[in-house]
Amino acid sequence: MDARGEAMIDCPSPNHDARTLPVSMVVLHYTGMQSATAALQRLTDAEAKVSSHYMIAEDGNVLRLVDEDRRAWHAGKSFWRGITDVNSASIGIEIVNPGHELGYRPFPEAQMDALIPLLAEIVKRHGIRPGNVVGHSDIAPARKADPGELFDWPRLARLGLAAAVPDAIADPHWTDAGMVLALERYGYDVSDGPAAVVAFQRRFRPSNIDGVVDGETRAILLGLLLKTPQEDLRLA
Repeated sequence: MDARGEAMIDCPSPNHDARTLPVSMVVLHYTGMQSATAALQRLTDAEAKVSSHYMIAEDGNVLRLVDEDRRAWHAGKSFWRGITDVNSASIGIEIVNPGHELGYRPFPEAQMDALIPLLAEIVKRHGIRPGNVVGHSDIAPARKADPGELFDWPRLARLGLAAAVPDAIADPHWTDAGMVLALERYGYDVSDGPAAVVAFQRRFRPSNIDGVVDGETRAILLGLLLKTPQEDLRLA
């Protein structure tokens, strides 16, 4: 049963192996495929070599693909707060949505209603801090845009399940290079600095994802850094 009392659907994927790190984060994805059926086929195809722990359909059905004690293959080449083997340190949740290339659309209420109790159980079970509930775009900014700007991060933040955009704070007037250093401090891979800025805006200022290091973007990041305990800024 899932947290709503609904029957969780087991659809085992062969694509997993042993963890080498304790679970310290959750990574949220969209499937980026035409349908839930197509996504499920890929996530359970041994030749595809991809998987996640859970998949949530648009109607709210929750599918369990990989046991949480196993390392699912969802993150790819990625990085967050010093961790490079994100698959070993994370629970991956695929949320059915065609994505930016196939008709990106808002996530239905039933889908979010199913995600929230599942996520709440996971973060409680593993002691995961809100700042380590991240999107695929946060851990792979040069490659990924999911779950994207239409995802309801504010709803998760109000429930204490994800980092909240901080209240207004003064612009620190960092240079562009200083902004990149601050993004690195927060946890991003900044090997592609402009991509990291875009990923940050997609996550924390989705109304304007222009990649410009402006006062609002700097102020949001400063606020997040001031609110985040120093011990949370590195997981490795």
